[in-house]
Amino acid sequence: MTALRFFGTVIVAVLAFGLLSPPASATWKVIDGGKKADVAKEKMSVTPKQDWNRSSQRPSPYGELWTLDGFSLNELSFFAAIPSGKAIYYNYQTKNRPLPKFKSKMLLTDLAELFESTNRIVLQTSLFDVSSVEPTKLAGHDAVRFQYEYAVQGDELKRNGEAVAAIINGKLYLVNFVAPAIHYFDRDIVKVRALIDTIEIAN
Repeated sequence: MTALRFFGTVIVAVLAFGLLSPPASATWKVIDGGKKADVAKEKMSVTPKQDWNRSSQRPSPYGELWTLDGFSLNELSFFAAIPSGKAIYYNYQTKNRPLPKFKSKMLLTDLAELFESTNRIVLQTSLFDVSSVEPTKLAGHDAVRFQYEYAVQGDELKRNGEAVAAIINGKLYLVNFVAPAIHYFDRDIVKVRALIDTIEIAN
């Protein structure tokens, strides 16, 4: 497994926000390329072509985190079956910085706005912009794909991201990839899109 010495901007911010336990407690498992793997508490399955590293740290009760080379270089997150009235991430600081909540009556296009507003709070940045939104499919269901870019205070590195989200049986399913705009996003996004195409969702 690739030595994982980095924690990316999203994870650092999430840790600071109190959404995950300290990184020292993380353990890692190799997800073998070419084999089907259950994700997000077996609500999804995927068949990656490459080996990935799965962290024991979870961004929410409904999600999990993968990386190829370390979270500062490439971060892939899966969220499955988020019920109406719940936030995407753990939300411990509900009084000071409450996160917006998913609603089952949202339109697909509302999901990009939900994701953007959530990450503006978590990252504590106003420099987070969704650049495109388009219809797509997730495991055969109607979905939305959106691309975004952001930067955070004190870090000049711009990051790009792409997410696919769907509302299935009134619950939110979301797959998100983020990496530095320089080199890593363009290098890995084709792999991520191919992986997303293999997703199956449990009934």
